[in-house]
Amino acid sequence: MVKKTGRRVKHVPQRTCVGCRLVLPKRTLIRIVRKAEGVSVDSTGKAAGRGAYLHNKRSCWEQGLKGSLAHALKTEITDQDRQRLLDFMAGLPDEPLLEEGILPEKNSFDGLTEMNK
Repeated sequence: MVKKTGRRVKHVPQRTCVGCRLVLPKRTLIRIVRKAEGVSVDSTGKAAGRGAYLHNKRSCWEQGLKGSLAHALKTEITDQDRQRLLDFMAGLPDEPLLEEGILPEKNSFDGLTEMNK
């Protein structure tokens, strides 16, 4: 029997931001969930219901609230739900903070490919 050398790479779930369509690790995005009670922010990422993901960036939320979020959740967003999401969005930064190895925008910096390796 042959022994395997090296370590196994752990699978990291990927999700797409419905605002900017950038694919990132699931844990770096905010999940919005559609339940019977309406649309809300899922702080745990595990709530039952149909989910969609957005960056922690206002421009993505603004784009998502224009229609792509409703399309991803396959529902109409009511005025009450929209206000709840807008209240959450008000606390978000204009640009997200850099997290280790993750760039805020695709191709926004030249020469940073070394950081992502």
